[in-house]
Amino acid sequence: MASDEPPVIVIGAGIAGACCAHALAADGRAVVVIDENEPGSGCSYGNAGQFNLGTTLPIALPGMWRQVPKWLADPLGPLAVRWPYLPRAAPWLLRWLWESRRARASRHSLALQALMAPCHDAYRAMLGPEAAGLLVQSGHLHVWERAHQTDGDRLSLAMLADKGVHPQPLDAGAIREIEPALAPIYQRGLFFPGNGFTTNPARLVQTILRRSGATLRAERALGFERQNNEIKAVRTNAGTIPCAGVVIAAGHASRELAAGLGLRVPLEVERGYHAMLPTPGVSLRVPVSNNEHTFVATPMEHGLRFAGTVEIAGTAPPPDWRRSDILLTHATRMLPGLNTATPSRWMGFRPSFPDSLPAIGRVPGLSNAIAAFGHGHYGISLSPMTARIVADLVAGRPPAIDPLPYRPTRF
Repeated sequence: MASDEPPVIVIGAGIAGACCAHALAADGRAVVVIDENEPGSGCSYGNAGQFNLGTTLPIALPGMWRQVPKWLADPLGPLAVRWPYLPRAAPWLLRWLWESRRARASRHSLALQALMAPCHDAYRAMLGPEAAGLLVQSGHLHVWERAHQTDGDRLSLAMLADKGVHPQPLDAGAIREIEPALAPIYQRGLFFPGNGFTTNPARLVQTILRRSGATLRAERALGFERQNNEIKAVRTNAGTIPCAGVVIAAGHASRELAAGLGLRVPLEVERGYHAMLPTPGVSLRVPVSNNEHTFVATPMEHGLRFAGTVEIAGTAPPPDWRRSDILLTHATRMLPGLNTATPSRWMGFRPSFPDSLPAIGRVPGLSNAIAAFGHGHYGISLSPMTARIVADLVAGRPPAIDPLPYRPTRF
């Protein structure tokens, strides 16, 4: 590469942007990452840290809509809607219902698996010797208080079987053997031995970016300078940066940036919450998903994290910290002796499409602008392969997997 060739600019310093920067730099490209916030401080900071190799299903599943009224009526439920925002969210929610049909949900599930399959190996390659302190492949435990399976449970297992995933079924005694810290209230469980987690999602992002060698610029991307079918520069609050190409990986802010290039997508914000206990008083051997209350408990470097819930409210309203407190209410039932003193609380914006798949591919009409955003609940699991596809597109190589299911124009 000529030393005076402008860089590829990656907009966004979350996990998707970090992985894209690493993959592009590994191809020998000069890379500049633009984000006005500290790397890894957005949605990538507060997630559950899970590598869901065996368990990722689309959020929109057949029959799930029947649960929505019950969730909304339950003050401790996993879903909340701020009603003034509902008219704006309605088109996204209707499309979510459309995508929940069995045939479509099955296709989305297979597309998710293709994206996440190389997750562990890809992170180990990116992190090198630093992987040992950041990655744990311990397996993942899912638990239910009820012993019987619902129709939704059976459907989820069938969709996993279609992908060749067969988790280990557990009774109450086997659950306690795997995770003795749990209260003896769980009658049924599933164990996914191939799953894992990161001990610190923010440090994961920061380590990948540091190892990539990319240049970081604490600026806010405002728009683009175009010539014919190419992006020539990115305009920021600090000036203009010439570029050889651009990758939009800016989370929920990607919608506005993409619209500036003529690409309009149904990207919505799902507000997620966590509660972190620095001195929980109990320890977990493995991450545990409470599938009746839809939250995850993950042991991390700085304590025990409880993450989950969905709030539909857009980005403007302040956080409703009752959503974090709900997680702690469920956690105290799950883990006897849990010390809930001095929790830290967090809220972030999951950038989500109705079909749970990200947008990956060229922006129509532009030869050097690529979308890589909208990873929703599964950013950590999906970002390494996203980055590989992006690097292949920039290099003009055939993509590692078929990118058709993730095309930005699919809606």
